[in-house]
Amino acid sequence: MSLEGRVAVITGGSSGIGLAVAEELARAGVKVVLGARRSDRLEQAVRAINSQGGTAEAVTSDVAQEADVVRLVSRAREVFGRLDIMVCNAGFGYYGTVDEMPSDVMRRMVDVNFMGSFYGARAALPIFRQQGHGHLIFISSIVGKRGIPFMSGYSATKAAQAGFAESLRAEFAGTNVHVSTVFPVSTLTEFRYAMERDFGHQISGLGPKQPVETVARAIVSCVRRPRPEVFPHAKSRALAVLNAISPGFTDRIVRRYGRRRVVQPAGTTSSRS
Repeated sequence: MSLEGRVAVITGGSSGIGLAVAEELARAGVKVVLGARRSDRLEQAVRAINSQGGTAEAVTSDVAQEADVVRLVSRAREVFGRLDIMVCNAGFGYYGTVDEMPSDVMRRMVDVNFMGSFYGARAALPIFRQQGHGHLIFISSIVGKRGIPFMSGYSATKAAQAGFAESLRAEFAGTNVHVSTVFPVSTLTEFRYAMERDFGHQISGLGPKQPVETVARAIVSCVRRPRPEVFPHAKSRALAVLNAISPGFTDRIVRRYGRRRVVQPAGTTSSRS
């Protein structure tokens, strides 16, 4: 399927998976509108995409604020006259036990990881419904299929994304409005650096990892040929299947191969990711 001339909005588009998806879509001829809180990083991303022959715009925005998400989507229609793809990508994580995790950090994770996706859907779906087509994509995580130790809050928000997407898929089944959920494994982005920067958590893990480009290519492939669920690391799908069959056994596997805290934090602070 040719993507030339289509328009995509991407939250969390200043770095990581969001930026990689924007670059991959732009190379395919999609006009991209990026949203994130860091204006300098957004401007840098837009310059890079435009200098390489793509077409990009940016709106400084916080997905935890519904008005910002509405403004981001509105900008796409104002500048390019349409909206075809909405990628809800913005998110952050926290590593630690429930009693270590400050309540305000958990609230912020819900606001960013889940409510940000909810606001994205609320802004995009009326447009898709009116025009009779569109593609809503949620960037979840494999932990949304199977929670891992010491990331209970993050796992919960990603599972909420997945459940939300399933319900929306059923609502639009048989139409040209597609809803997809992406379940990456640990990806080489700023995600871990952000935890270290904001909370002092330096994390390592024995489980599988993947480059951000692999995730971006899988997402663009899904845009070309919509699928309900995308596992950029193909073997990770087996974890979801195993968990459905034998959750107790899977508990021991994720305990063994899950992430580890390398340096004990000196203290924790509120999230600024």
